[in-house]
Amino acid sequence: MTGITKKINIITLGCSKNLTDSEQFAFQAAEAGYEVIHNSEKPDFDIAFVNTCGFINDAKEESVNAIMELVGLKNSSSRLKKIVVFGCLSARYAAELQAEIPEVDVFSGNYDLKTLMGILNSEAKDKSQYERIFDSPGHYAYLKIAEGCNRNCSFCAIPLFKGKYVSHQMDDVVAEARVLAERGVKELILIAQDLSFYGYDLKKQFLLPELVTKLSTIEGIEWIRLHYLYPFLFPEKLLDVIAENPKVCKYIDIPLQHISDKVLTAMNRGCTKAETVILLNKIREKIPGAVIRTTMLVGHPGEGEKEFKELLEFVREQKFDRLGVFTYSVEEGTKAALNFKDRTSAKVKNARAELLMEEQRAISAELNEAKIGKTYKVLIDRHEDGSYIGRTEFDSVEVDNEVVFASDKKLKVGNFCNVKITSCSDFELYGEKI
Repeated sequence: MTGITKKINIITLGCSKNLTDSEQFAFQAAEAGYEVIHNSEKPDFDIAFVNTCGFINDAKEESVNAIMELVGLKNSSSRLKKIVVFGCLSARYAAELQAEIPEVDVFSGNYDLKTLMGILNSEAKDKSQYERIFDSPGHYAYLKIAEGCNRNCSFCAIPLFKGKYVSHQMDDVVAEARVLAERGVKELILIAQDLSFYGYDLKKQFLLPELVTKLSTIEGIEWIRLHYLYPFLFPEKLLDVIAENPKVCKYIDIPLQHISDKVLTAMNRGCTKAETVILLNKIREKIPGAVIRTTMLVGHPGEGEKEFKELLEFVREQKFDRLGVFTYSVEEGTKAALNFKDRTSAKVKNARAELLMEEQRAISAELNEAKIGKTYKVLIDRHEDGSYIGRTEFDSVEVDNEVVFASDKKLKVGNFCNVKITSCSDFELYGEKI
């Protein structure tokens, strides 16, 4: 590039998998001579790249709204000259979007670094393939270990536009993690649509336990957190790794979605209520004190009042440490959309979601109260309004409890410290550094 350096704004929507793609692209664009920023709200950039989400209706609407805001800016600004849209929404609805929003210069589909760099008239540098420009403080990083999904849950459209499961080569994952550690990352958060399946497409074996063990040998990495472990065909050797390896957070993120056998069958989840309970019991038996995070989907076809009450009672019995709730939406092309009618109103779905969250609020408050007086190792995420805010190994970024505390001495974001819990709310802990 010659002359004035052009500025790129990378706007990332959706999940942490998209975030890793944006961070990788940001580094390569900077290497090509561009000034790169993440998610800027100031109209001071020449090119916008929007990494979209097409998972559920709310996410699709958010992506479209972000694109339209940029279109308005492009129409009124003398600086913004090009809008590029990529990611899940673009992959799923490229033709429709091109017809509806012709002001967008390029719809490029699923993330492909070579394609994006071609739009910039440049090439990706292989020697820098593991480098990133973080859209985060930099002491934690998401590490994507696979693309796509083989599970074919009836409600989920992801396999339709992401394709079959493709594991990243283990040596590549470890090499990327080493680079992240060299850049100051202390917490690796492993992500994929389904961590449990890792390696099976490579060697017909579930290789996640081996991968986690190798990652734990990297100097500088102190926490390894696992997101999205599918319950069906769960790699049980992983439980021994979590129990025995001090670097692996005692944190199991296992989206169950439902517990009624009728609904699980309609969802095509591959497991029964009895099998789910057995797995949860094994987790708690092998990893005493482990935190279990899950998500539930309410309003799916097949869920009547009886099935919802069964789910509500299950949540009461299990007392999950962390719980998220989604409402079912019809996704074009999915088995649920093709085979079932959506007979549950939005009002009923929302009411059921709120009932589950009311139950979870009470459970979370009870569990948090039990932490008062105890001391935890906390990773400091930020300093805000005179307080430090961090997390224990039992809490992930943005979705779980935070620990809020003060300190007489200045502390460095990204460092660990010990905090004694003195009080709590439903979803926050308060304490003092010791």
